[in-house]
Amino acid sequence: MYYETRRRLERACPAAFLDMAAGGARGFWAFGERWVAHAGVLEDLVVREDAGGGAGAGSGGGDERSRFRAVERLAGRALAAGCGGEGARVFGGFSFSGRHRADGVWAAFPAARFHLPVVEMEFRAGEGESWLAVRDRDPARAEAECGRWAAAVEAGAGAERGDETTNGRGAAAPRVSGGLQAASLDRGMGRAAWDEMVGAALRRIKAGEAEKVVLARTVEASPDGEVEPAALASALWRENRGSYVFLFEPVAGQALVGAAPETVATLAGGAFRATAVAGSVGVGADSVEAARLGQRLFNSLKDRAEHDFVVKDMVARLEALGCAVRRDVEPHILALAHIQHLETKIAAEAPPGLALLEALASLHPTPAVCGIPREVALGILTESEVFDRGWYAGPVGWLDSEGRGVFVPALRSAVLSGGRWRLFAGAGIVPGSDPALEWEETEIKLRPVLRAMARVCRGGGLLAGAR
Repeated sequence: MYYETRRRLERACPAAFLDMAAGGARGFWAFGERWVAHAGVLEDLVVREDAGGGAGAGSGGGDERSRFRAVERLAGRALAAGCGGEGARVFGGFSFSGRHRADGVWAAFPAARFHLPVVEMEFRAGEGESWLAVRDRDPARAEAECGRWAAAVEAGAGAERGDETTNGRGAAAPRVSGGLQAASLDRGMGRAAWDEMVGAALRRIKAGEAEKVVLARTVEASPDGEVEPAALASALWRENRGSYVFLFEPVAGQALVGAAPETVATLAGGAFRATAVAGSVGVGADSVEAARLGQRLFNSLKDRAEHDFVVKDMVARLEALGCAVRRDVEPHILALAHIQHLETKIAAEAPPGLALLEALASLHPTPAVCGIPREVALGILTESEVFDRGWYAGPVGWLDSEGRGVFVPALRSAVLSGGRWRLFAGAGIVPGSDPALEWEETEIKLRPVLRAMARVCRGGGLLAGAR
């Protein structure tokens, strides 16, 4: 049994909170102006791969979905142990494949890992309120720690922005210049190897084995200066407001940071929501060129077909679960800071008893991050890619005691281990794909993290200013 103490804050700044949490487990999750940060570990929920290639360590092993069921059981027990408060959440995620082994750069990231944090701070943009929650197995200690954290966070928020700090709004951007030269890059796979990998996938598609395959590549970055994970998340948040920005650092110095353009599954009030995002183009030099490129994307038969694969698969999988599904009639342009996508919004009324993680297990991996048919595409990318995807493109997010939650694919992401960052980017290969254009698409998708890294190296601090 654990006890929870909550307190409304006059001022809230994730910078002060994450700075206090430095050197331990912590996380940060944001979309637009709404965010939540957490620190410490009351319960560490871990599911590992078993010898048979499935997810084990309490999951019962077996098929790919066993790790989702394992997390549902573990999270249910952990969240049910609370006394008081408005309802706790667990934060974390899953690897792309259940056959992933937690080693190398992914040593702290097994097949699934979630934290029930000791401390949680949230800014609810719609309500304009900030809250702090502290959990402990001793109620008196929870109350005392809540007071200590509240005083420190409010003092830190005031120091960041002085009198201008109000309930998490009005942040100032770091006073630094951009650029991509702040880190030494090892791009690993060269263009010739990429062209051959894409060509091989196209031959498999032409032979009728698959309709789409999503291939990825990595970049290793050795920054000129220290890139603190929370600072990198801050820079991503500032420049990618239409994306879901996340930081999960389960062990100090081993962190996953990213900015996903889509959701795999959310659940609130019995309603599922998701977004299908596929088909990409740049933004050009100005708004006129961005509009022209966006229209070209919208009219592209190749990109519309790639997008339709994703929509149809997600809708079919939700309907198979008994959901009454609604979707946009046609896609629209999702314009982000450095890239534009085709996006279709999907909503579904969940039947009684359908849990979020059950739906997530069915939807992941979507054709947007894997391909179609799923098993064939998985086989092709596993044969083609010479690196472990780890948590890249796996679902990350949170789940609460009421069954609500939000999960996004870990895209536009980078993992930190041993002071080095590994970045990931992928592209969907379909009939008509050009290896050169797909390479350029991955370059565009690498830019958000590289630009954020450059800003941090050139002086951007920890989430400067209050949010």
